[in-house]
Amino acid sequence: MRAFWPIFKRELFAFFVTPLAWVLIVVFLIVQGMHFFLLVDHFSRATDVSGDETPLSAFFGNTVLLYLVLLMLVPAMTMRLFAEERRSGTIESLMTAPVSSAAVVLAKYAAVLTTYVAMWAPTVLYLVILGRTGALDWRAAASAYLGVLSVGAGYLGLGLCASALTRSQFLAMLWTALVLLALFILGIGEFVTREGTTMHAVCAHVSVWAHMNDFASGVVDSRHLVFYGTLTVLPLFVATRAVDAWRWG
Repeated sequence: MRAFWPIFKRELFAFFVTPLAWVLIVVFLIVQGMHFFLLVDHFSRATDVSGDETPLSAFFGNTVLLYLVLLMLVPAMTMRLFAEERRSGTIESLMTAPVSSAAVVLAKYAAVLTTYVAMWAPTVLYLVILGRTGALDWRAAASAYLGVLSVGAGYLGLGLCASALTRSQFLAMLWTALVLLALFILGIGEFVTREGTTMHAVCAHVSVWAHMNDFASGVVDSRHLVFYGTLTVLPLFVATRAVDAWRWG
């Protein structure tokens, strides 16, 4: 694993020297800033808001905008991780170096996950603003960010796996977007299927909307953590096997 840090630093540097990275970051912060402003403005004007709903829970769980951002952001962040190196041929020099396939996969994944965390870091200022203007449940805030990290980790794992299975960045982005959209739509089925049925249980288990509502309310359910842990580890394992397949022809 000695090669982990050089690959990690290379991937992190490569991401931030591309215009796409800065476009994604700027668009992400603008969208989230507008999202936060509209929610705060709504709560300051509304008189019939439910007592259980707060700007924090609304920001992290009760609006579709959060999930739309993730569905657009993750595929664009992960599409180049392996696909671009395979297309350009630079993956050959990496595969002939004395570095394990697991180190390559984990370094690339750690780099994109670090970037994801860095993109969310400025939104902590929103909590500071809320804390200065009223009472803020910091435990619920920490739980909400744990949810954002868990969901992002799972989605980024799927995106990296898609990039490892194709030479085309466009196909990697498309496959990732389709899988994430399918998971989101399946989760929405929780609200339209009959409670007590197997289908309802499956939909509830994968429902990112329900999961983030729990996290934003301060509820850390171990089942959610296990689900996103599996959604992270399994794609990374598949990606590692794919890298092994390239190495050994």
